[in-house]
Amino acid sequence: MVVFAGQGDAGRSMALLWRTTGPPQVRPGPKPALSVDLIVAAGIAVADAEGMAALSMRAVGERLGRTAMALYTYVPSKSELVDLMYDRALAELPTGYDTAAGWRAAVTAWAGDVREFYLRHPWMLQVSQARPVLGPNEYVMLETVLRALRETGLPAGVLRRVVGALTHFVRGAAQTIAETRRAPAETGMSDDEWWYARSALLQEVAPDFAERFPVLTWMEGEGAYRSEDESVPYLEQEARETFVSGLEVFLDGVEAAVRRDDAGRAARGASGGGS
Repeated sequence: MVVFAGQGDAGRSMALLWRTTGPPQVRPGPKPALSVDLIVAAGIAVADAEGMAALSMRAVGERLGRTAMALYTYVPSKSELVDLMYDRALAELPTGYDTAAGWRAAVTAWAGDVREFYLRHPWMLQVSQARPVLGPNEYVMLETVLRALRETGLPAGVLRRVVGALTHFVRGAAQTIAETRRAPAETGMSDDEWWYARSALLQEVAPDFAERFPVLTWMEGEGAYRSEDESVPYLEQEARETFVSGLEVFLDGVEAAVRRDDAGRAARGASGGGS
């Protein structure tokens, strides 16, 4: 299930996200028991507990002990609610990372925090990145990682692409883990049952497997697919280890880009080309 942000009224959504809209008009009588904040918090609770597919204005209203109609005074529709939920959840993320130990340590910590955040709120992974929410906390998240990466000295255009690739990598790693956790309940089969049922048949259906896939066979012989922690399901452990190794390689690449950029500047300075 993929949900696209920004499907509601642009003016209402942006005003609610940035809090430029005032509260509903005060009328004589008891103080209203609802607010935008309460509705958004209830929406997040529904999505956390039951998934994005269960999210509706009715479900949120029931969680608050109100009807769906009672919510519309505060939030126009589910579309605006998704935008608000997405941005509000991002407020959980840390906003400051010490770069005293270098930008790499700060970015590594940021990536780990973001991955764990997505695992706490896996429904966030169903909100497409094709169209950003453009809320304040989304910008804070971006500003936070850019602040750490700016220490590299890389040009702005390169930093933009680095952050884009890093964000996709972290989301992808979190999505694999989240789906691994969800698979047994949705398929009725554990990871071990799934693997044994199929891998045991490989020799039968592909007796020439070793000849057709020599590198995979070599990796198996080297223990590349051996589980080191049996307390964690194999597929989740594999995804977590891939995240750690992949992030190290990714940041190695950023360091290489920094060295190339520094060398280019030095060469231009030596030749009188300026900065």
